[in-house]
Parts: sequence; C-alpha cells; structure tokens
Amino acid sequence: MKHLNKIASIFCGAAFGLLALASCEGGDLYSVNAPDWISQKIDSIENSKKSNEEVLVGMQEDVYTIGKSDYSSGWWSSFSKYYVVPDGQKWNAVLNLNLNSSDDTYYKNFAIVITNDVDRGGTGYQEYGAYRFDATGDSAKYNSQWGNRLYFKYTNSTQLLAPDANNKDANVHKLGGKVTITVDRTSSTAFKIKITNGTVTKTYNQPFKLSNLNADASDTNIRCFLVPEGSYLDFLQSNIVPIGGLTSAKDKAPVSMVLQNIPDEVTRGTTLDKAMANISAEVTFEEGVKKVIPASELYLSAITDMDVPGEKTLVVIYNKTFKGETATKPIVAYAKFNVVNSIASIKITKAPSRSNYYFFNSAATSGLTDRTLAFDPTGMEVTATYADGSSAVIDNTKLKFSSVPASAGTYNVAVSSANGKTDNVPVTVSESESTFVTPTPNALGATDNTGAWWSVFTDNIKVPAGKTYAVSFTNYSSLAKNWNNFVTILRNSANSEYAVVRSDNYGWGNGYAASRNSGGQTDWASWLAAMNGANVNVYVTNCNNGTADVQAVMKGTDGNTYIQYYLGVNTVDVNDLCFAFTIDSCHLVFKSSLAASKRSSYRK
Repeated sequence: MKHLNKIASIFCGAAFGLLALASCEGGDLYSVNAPDWISQKIDSIENSKKSNEEVLVGMQEDVYTIGKSDYSSGWWSSFSKYYVVPDGQKWNAVLNLNLNSSDDTYYKNFAIVITNDVDRGGTGYQEYGAYRFDATGDSAKYNSQWGNRLYFKYTNSTQLLAPDANNKDANVHKLGGKVTITVDRTSSTAFKIKITNGTVTKTYNQPFKLSNLNADASDTNIRCFLVPEGSYLDFLQSNIVPIGGLTSAKDKAPVSMVLQNIPDEVTRGTTLDKAMANISAEVTFEEGVKKVIPASELYLSAITDMDVPGEKTLVVIYNKTFKGETATKPIVAYAKFNVVNSIASIKITKAPSRSNYYFFNSAATSGLTDRTLAFDPTGMEVTATYADGSSAVIDNTKLKFSSVPASAGTYNVAVSSANGKTDNVPVTVSESESTFVTPTPNALGATDNTGAWWSVFTDNIKVPAGKTYAVSFTNYSSLAKNWNNFVTILRNSANSEYAVVRSDNYGWGNGYAASRNSGGQTDWASWLAAMNGANVNVYVTNCNNGTADVQAVMKGTDGNTYIQYYLGVNTVDVNDLCFAFTIDSCHLVFKSSLAASKRSSYRK
C-alpha cells in the first residue's frame, strides 16, 4: 500500500504541474510518454519487490523423511537417498528442517556430504567433504564443515553462531523451516554450494572445479546425500532423480519389515511386552520408502508359551500405511529368541588369558586421578547356575565388568550377569617401562610443508605387550589448519588400522570410539601458532588388555607445554600392535634421544 500511495502522490503532483503548463508551447498534457523520472521511480519500486532467490526449474516430488522424528538420530545414523550430480549440472533440493525446540546445540541440524560416484563405505569410496548448515565465527574450534577438499576460506554465512562452553547457541533455531539446497557444477572454473531458508544463507564459492576422485576417469559424477544429527528432514523436491527413484506424496501400503534389537534371551516369567519393549521394525512401503516403527505400534505374539524355557518364535504384525491409516493388507515378520530360567548364581570356572595390565604416565596423564583400564575377558569362562538347578557356560558378551584403576596394585574385577549376580577375578596392574625408538625414515614429509595427507609414512614399529615405546621429533607445520601436524597410526603388521589419531583431539578407526581423549586445547590459535618447530614426545603403550594408549607432550615455540592423549583404544591384538606416523601439510624430523619435558607444567 505504501508503494501505491507514493505512485499516486507522484502522479497527482505531476498532473497539477502539467495543467499549469498546458497553454505553453510544446506542452503535451495528453502524451503517452511519461517523464523519465516517473518511469525511473516506478522501475525502482518494482525492482525492490523482486526476490534475489533463483527460480527453481524441473523440480519433482520426492517426499520422505530422514532421521527419527523424536530427534534422537545420532550422527551418521540416518541418510537420504543418493543424488548423482553430473559434471556441468546443478542439483536443487527443497526440504523442511525440523529442529528440537528444547535443544540449542549448535551442530544439531544437517550436513550435505559430497563424495565420488561410489556407495557409502564401498570399495574406492572417497569424500570431498561434509558441509553443515550451521557456521561459527571460529572455524578452528567449531567444525561446521570438514574434508580434505572443501576449504573454509570459500565459505560465508549470514548467521555466525557463537556456542558457549556447552556448545549451545539459541540462534541455531534460525536454521529451521523450509530449506533450499543447491550444488552447482555448471561452471568450468568453479564449484558452489548454497543452503538457505530465506532467513539464513550459507554459501561455498570455490574458484576451481572439483577434482575427479573416481577410479574410472570417464566417470565424472559426484554424489550428494544428507545426514541429520539431533534433527530430522522432511524431503520434498529434487530436480535430479535419485538412485532408487522418486517418492510420491500419495499414501503407500506396507510391503515388508525387518525386525531390530530382538533379545537373544528372555528370563522366564518376563511378560512379552516387557521383554520386547525395546525392539523396532524397519518397514518398507511402496516405492521403497522406509520408516522405523517402535514396539508400541507393533502387534506382538509368541509361539509357544513364555512360561516354558526353550526357543520361541516371535510373531510381529504391522497394519498401517505410510501416513498411518489402516492398511488393506497387514505385513508379518518373525524372529527367534530363547526363554531361560533366572540365573541364581555365577562362578568363574576358567581364568582369563591375561591378568597383568600395564599403564604409563607422562606429563600428558600425570594429573589424572580417575584413569582406568578396561577388563579383558578373553579366554575367561563363566558358568551360571539357574533357578531350576541346571547350569551352563554364559557367553562373555552377556556379562558386565567393573573397570580397573590405572595404578600399580592387584584388584578384584566384578563380573556381573544381567540380573546382578556376581563373581570376582583378580588382575594385577603395573607401570610400563618405556623404551626410546627412532622411526625410519628419520625425516618425513616435504620440508616446505606441502606434503599431502596420507602420502608418506614411517615404517611400522611393533610394541610388545606391556611395553611403552617413546618417540621424539620436531614438528613443522604449514599452520593452515589445526590438523596440519603429526598424525599417529595404530595398526597391525598387515596395516589393518585400530585407530588413527591426530594432534588436534580427533581420530577414527575400529578402536577409536572406546578411547578417552584429553579434549584438546583451551586456546587453539595459540597452540597452532606454536606448533611450527614444536618439540614433541609421543608414547605408545600396549596395555596387554586388548587396548593401547597414545600420549603426546608438545613443547611449543612459545615456551608452553601442551598435551594430547587417547587412552584405551580397543580391538587391539596384544601380540600384533604396531604404530607409524603420517603427515598432512607438515613435516617431522625425528630425534635420536628423548626431548626433555616437564610433568608439572602443561596446558590443555
């Protein structure tokens, strides 16, 4: 209405002026040609109404949900379909981002993962990186994107979050609502990503094309998929047909289901509803859409009587459509479980294979007062006596074990059954002796710090059970990112990895999730600045309990001592633990003796 009033005022004023000049020579009161300034004013008003957002073309319905609607989906647990983007094309997608209104955690939204043209985790699978919707003012401390081929310097956002010590920022809720995604490969000299909901816009503008990570050079496709965390996505539209096809909005009948979390054993006397309270079913509907259904929405029955010990057949029925209407034809699935007598007592009838554990204290861990070691049940046999007087050996995976203090002494480990029956087994803990070693080669990486990630390695060094090997080196860094420093690899002699751990409180591998880490540095910028020329001691301990510890003490060029540790990396074969080093835009010069370090003064 404001615009209309302005135009009316303009024309009224102009009309009075023109009437006054009507008798003048050259007066053209009735000309259809309006004065230039009036046309310009109208154009200005019209242009102000126009949206800068791109008009999406070729959009097709693709309606399905990614993640659990109770916001419980953890990272890397729920995935969208694969959307394949050929070179020279653009992927547009529209979805609703549903955020948990009671959770302000800054990273609980979603990420686009961009990969080569291979199924996730398949042979040859490689990622360009992950690009999450949130952004912060401190990309070193709060990663909102990662990967070796997506670079922070090309990212911008209209909303920079500032998480508190608990990773909270209420502004994260500005990311919710209807979101449009664009992955743009149309330029021969650029690659772009855009995520926007109209309130917040995050962009990635890389001034060169993506490299081709496919083994077949003729395949220039990339794949994109979405991963929520603590949120869920209602996908709506895409201009590219995904692998597996589009999903229409029409209701869909259930086709099949796969049962999940079925218990192996149920104690006699437990009701079926209680025994199966934590099961779920992944239901596949028409058009291949899937949804996880909780036990409360399933019909359960057991064959035969639950009061009699023995193998039973669980019958599960589901009779709802994708939209929750009553299905014309219900679907049925089956599973086996055993009803067993209640355990009256347990007894350790065969001692574990290893009962001598080891720890090592460096300046990185000397301040810990709550450090523990994991119990290793390998070789142990536990026999249960049941309420009816019968007995049988229990699978160790069905038992719980108390932890072991990481201090010298002999301790009783409590071994417990699911119903709380216990027995004890002794273990002895000793401090490990350290041995200094020098890796081969004695220098690793290009001296100008341009060496690529995972491009060069030291030889494996094997650590005997109960021993600690110490390595000392000078770390030189490009200082570009926190991860451009030394990397320690734990693996066996065949190079199968237990874990890969970085200097900046990050790692991965089969045994990494069980480890305890030190949490990184309180001032990442100061730490990074001090790492080019830092003197580093790394200690690797084979604890002889199926775990290994890695401790690093870093004397920075600023004179401060920094620490990093990873304790209890598991899945380790105590007879085949090796370690090696690799680089990422850094280089290492190994020493022939251990650098001095103080235990009393360090920074985290």
